[in-house]
Amino acid sequence: MKQIKPEELTRNPFQMIGKDWLLITTKKGDKVNTMTASWGGVGVMWGKPVAYLVIRDSRYTKEFVDAGDRLSVSVLNDCHRKLLSYFGSVSGRDEDKIAKSGLVLSEEEGVPYFSDSEIAFLCRKLYAQPMSASFLLEQEIDKLWYPNGNWHTMYIVEIEKLLVKEQ
Repeated sequence: MKQIKPEELTRNPFQMIGKDWLLITTKKGDKVNTMTASWGGVGVMWGKPVAYLVIRDSRYTKEFVDAGDRLSVSVLNDCHRKLLSYFGSVSGRDEDKIAKSGLVLSEEEGVPYFSDSEIAFLCRKLYAQPMSASFLLEQEIDKLWYPNGNWHTMYIVEIEKLLVKEQ
């Protein structure tokens, strides 16, 4: 993979996040966990290139994200769609999803990511805040997306390094 500047990324973020999906990967101690995500964004905050991630409080990966300072966000190509569904439906509490996946786990400066990725964002946490219905301006969102109260925590992470698959 080769490094590019965030402003050189040409991939459509709406396609990349909402349609192609992402893998959020991090480690706690010597254990690595990952989960599929299809909500979030990229942009600029506090003069830095950032990604906005949301993780439900019930997700095992949230424990890992909260325990460390760094994480990766990987974008895989469409041939991995079934694998992305698997990562999103099976908990790392119950099995070693990464070992079963056949993906190649790499690490750079302590940040785990998948070298099978088309794109890998290596990130550092800047901000975390639990989301709440009390801040919604459109109450239908609570009924539609949080009927059981399983809310998200929003993270803003600085994109420290952006790696893309060499063509």
